Amino acid sequence: MKLEIRDLCAGYSGKRVLDSISLLVEKGEILTLIGPNGCGKSTLLKTIGRILRPQSGCVLLDGKAVHSMNTAALAKQMALLPQTHSAPEDLTIEQLVRYGRFPHRKGFGGLCPHDCEVVENVLAMTRLDVLRNRLLSTLSGGERQRAWIAMTLAQEPEVLLLDEPTTFLDVCCQFEVLELIRMLNRKLNLTILMVLHDLNLAARCSHRLAAVKDSRIRYCGTPAEIIRPEVLEDVFEIKAEIIDGPDHIPCFIPVASCKTGGTVK
Repeated sequence: MKLEIRDLCAGYSGKRVLDSISLLVEKGEILTLIGPNGCGKSTLLKTIGRILRPQSGCVLLDGKAVHSMNTAALAKQMALLPQTHSAPEDLTIEQLVRYGRFPHRKGFGGLCPHDCEVVENVLAMTRLDVLRNRLLSTLSGGERQRAWIAMTLAQEPEVLLLDEPTTFLDVCCQFEVLELIRMLNRKLNLTILMVLHDLNLAARCSHRLAAVKDSRIRYCGTPAEIIRPEVLEDVFEIKAEIIDGPDHIPCFIPVASCKTGGTVK
């Protein structure tokens, strides 16, 4: 399912944060938004996910304006996992995942056999089937994030929006979460738009990167086209050395701030 943003302007309380954003996320693509703090990445994701209404412009899902769609119908096609989320700590993993079936339920009845089958498949896919009875309060950061991703997958979406899915996780857990995202993209042909701060991880797990600065998309391209000294200097105001990493995926080492001219010693 293709996601298209056309001339989108959005913000808070009359203040414009995004100005004339246009972006196309192709079906089955992982596109990651990068950029400095406060540039509008999360605002863009919230506007696409209908948490915010655009000031102008539109968001299209296979040609349909998402802000005009029926909420339940949209939830069957697109799922959003925000940066901060909460649920009662005495819920089990399985109970949390079952909430993802809400858009598909009819009336106030329980889960039908198909709902239960979807929940079982999602638990297995996210390697949470053996942990299904664990309380959320007992989970590690990585396990908890997998549980929330599993809940969004239970919606059976075709488009997945993820805002900083690796926040507060150690390096190993970050890799586990991003490996899961890559696997879901390949296995389910999910279209994924996410926000990441770690540029090296973003380069390793994304088909394309879109760099946001000064309320606009400044650059958009493959990791090799974006992880370049001149782009990093323009967007992040850092001097960097680029290394040709495994599988020819670039990674960078920051060596100085353009603002201070200093290096870390």
